[in-house]
Amino acid sequence: MRLIGAVAGLIDRINEWIGRGVSWLAIILVLVQFVVVLMRYVFGIGSIPMQESLIYLHATLFLGAAAYTLKHDGHVRVDVFYRGASARAKAWVDLLGSLIFLLPVMWIVWSTGWPYITSSWAIREGSTETAGIQAVFLLKTMILVFAVLVALQGVSTIIHCLLRLTGREAPPAEPSGEDAERI
Repeated sequence: MRLIGAVAGLIDRINEWIGRGVSWLAIILVLVQFVVVLMRYVFGIGSIPMQESLIYLHATLFLGAAAYTLKHDGHVRVDVFYRGASARAKAWVDLLGSLIFLLPVMWIVWSTGWPYITSSWAIREGSTETAGIQAVFLLKTMILVFAVLVALQGVSTIIHCLLRLTGREAPPAEPSGEDAERI
């Protein structure tokens, strides 16, 4: 069980590192958007590559940080029952939710995205705009990265739930103070 726990820890560290890394794209996104607006409305200059870079930044930020958000339990959940449930019940809900919903959906994303993305790579798909960013194939690849990272985090969640249900791991601490009010 230690090896399995170590695998979950490794997945958690990878997604933590990636999530923290791509979070910096939010600042870059705001700065680029500011420059685009400034150029357009103050100087009357348009830039297709800069406008398209906003799409790349936005997609990379959200697809790259999805597993990080899952790791930190930040996705939207209808938790009328979950909030008041015991730690054991929460572990069961998370375990079954990951097995029944999360992993199958990530498999669907992967299997339907694969042909779409490989065909994009085959032609090195670029922007429909002549002056645009000629790397749409790289942008589409983020779909597969998303599926892999979220599926891996799902596996980590499953491992943590099993460890909690067998008493080998303590449940996560409940938020208190300002964190509880935020939730």
